[in-house]
Amino acid sequence: MKLLFKQRLFSWFDSYDIYDEAGNTAFVVKGELAWGHLLRIYNSCGKEVGYIKEKVFTWLPKFEMYVDYRYVGCISKEFTFIRPRFNIDYNGWNIDGDWLEWDYNIRDCTGRYIACVSKEIWNWTDTYVLDVQDPQDALYVLMLVLAIDAEKCSRNN
Repeated sequence: MKLLFKQRLFSWFDSYDIYDEAGNTAFVVKGELAWGHLLRIYNSCGKEVGYIKEKVFTWLPKFEMYVDYRYVGCISKEFTFIRPRFNIDYNGWNIDGDWLEWDYNIRDCTGRYIACVSKEIWNWTDTYVLDVQDPQDALYVLMLVLAIDAEKCSRNN
């Protein structure tokens, strides 16, 4: 399953549209005013299906993931000098990417491929292609990409 993740050009808060392979809206993400990032995720019917929330007052960025208001895990940045690394506390997943943070792979603890994420560089806004092996993992992969993009946005500001 492939998803196209596009940040909206003109919005007060982080807002994203996520499209499926046919060009239909699969998810809509809307940022809210809060301490730290708070991104709510809606399905194509407009029902809230999850959100990520940045923990404030932590030494390194940390984002909690919620599905149907239930905590499911978190992603936190690790201290490194050259290549950014993230610790994922969800289902034994891990993430490995390049030093530019444009392309990365998500695998489970056995090395099984979960998803591949790549950034398209010739766009006005952040645009990623998410190639997800199992469609049931799409929401969780989307949450991880949102957290990494929010962390990069905070670091670059």
